[in-house]
Amino acid sequence: MPNGKVFCTSGIPDKGLELLRSRGLDVVVGNQSGPLAREQLLGGIADADGVIGLLSDRIDSEFFAGAPKLRGYANYAVGFDNIDVVEATRRSIPVSNTPDVLTIATAELAWALLFAVARHVVPSDREMRSGTWPGWQPLQYLGEQVSGKVLGIVGAGRIGEAMACMSAGFGMKVVYTTGSGRPNERLERKLDARQVSFAELLEVSDFISIHAPLNDATKHLFDEEAFKLMKSSAILVNTGRGPVIDEEALVRALQAGDIRGAGLDVFEREPAMAKGLAQLDNVVVTTHIGSATSKARNDMSVLAAENVIAMIEGRKPPTCLNPEVL
Repeated sequence: MPNGKVFCTSGIPDKGLELLRSRGLDVVVGNQSGPLAREQLLGGIADADGVIGLLSDRIDSEFFAGAPKLRGYANYAVGFDNIDVVEATRRSIPVSNTPDVLTIATAELAWALLFAVARHVVPSDREMRSGTWPGWQPLQYLGEQVSGKVLGIVGAGRIGEAMACMSAGFGMKVVYTTGSGRPNERLERKLDARQVSFAELLEVSDFISIHAPLNDATKHLFDEEAFKLMKSSAILVNTGRGPVIDEEALVRALQAGDIRGAGLDVFEREPAMAKGLAQLDNVVVTTHIGSATSKARNDMSVLAAENVIAMIEGRKPPTCLNPEVL
């Protein structure tokens, strides 16, 4: 069995913690209820052999310098734009993430947001609860039909592909882009989906769902120019990374009616929102709950624990981001 200390920057589901303890590791949790302050993070990792952290934790040269015993870092997230992978590799420290296990949960939430915006679920709920609803009216809360429309997937990786496949029951046409530029043959075979340019996707899609990672090429991919290319009836959903959207430009587009609405689970300056966004009735906002099902979060905790155990033992973690260091 491995020996050592694993520092979890935040509380995670018990299954992962139990797995770590069953392997004889000393587990310390920094904060049960959310992200740690930077000084608390650096204090907690000072004598850690392994660390499990959140997407909100900045894993950079300062972090690695502050953890001289560190044998590996596991991100409790599929995204890893918070990790300086190049620096980790330079220091020969393996790092990992939790792909696959949250794919279905996140794809399902994207659909929840799409329907919530398309059918005015939130403002209708608000009016019903207020006691001010006068009764059924023919022209009240007219939304957008989903069946038979065009769904645009920006980033047809695991989650984007899963969301696209869920559209089959609605008889939708699917267009998509990929970061690599290579076609997604599974999507094309299953759904007769069509790979298009980003500009064409904006122009033809009735609903657009973002599943692209955050990098230099995708930051503010959706800017004022992009919103001008979209249909005025289009709805935008983002369960990927907040900064893929220029949030201030989105507010202006929603206010001006350049697009019909948006459903957002992630934000550019999370947990803050752009000024004016909260006041708009044509947007639904959720608190980064894409992976928030019991199954997904439990599976994430187990995978993160498995990664850390492998790192401490000197083995290749199941989902290593820089296997060349091993």
